[in-house]
Amino acid sequence: MAKRKSKLIIKKHILIPKHIKLSAKERDELFKKYNISLKELPKIKKDDSAITSLNVKEGDVIKIIRMSQTAGEVEFYRGVISE
Repeated sequence: MAKRKSKLIIKKHILIPKHIKLSAKERDELFKKYNISLKELPKIKKDDSAITSLNVKEGDVIKIIRMSQTAGEVEFYRGVISE
């Protein structure tokens, strides 16, 4: 008898931090606040399993909220790339 594979919903996994797609306005405010551009952000691939449900395109910015034992909630930002 073959095993039946259950589909894992990666964004609901306990070890995956929360990923949020920023709006164009939020993205522009982030760039202005830190005086940076998209090129200066760390990258995340468009087909990363953590963001596939966010309907992202190249050039979008993803906000990642991680829990830290010492700092509480910590925000990180990634620029979406196609490759």
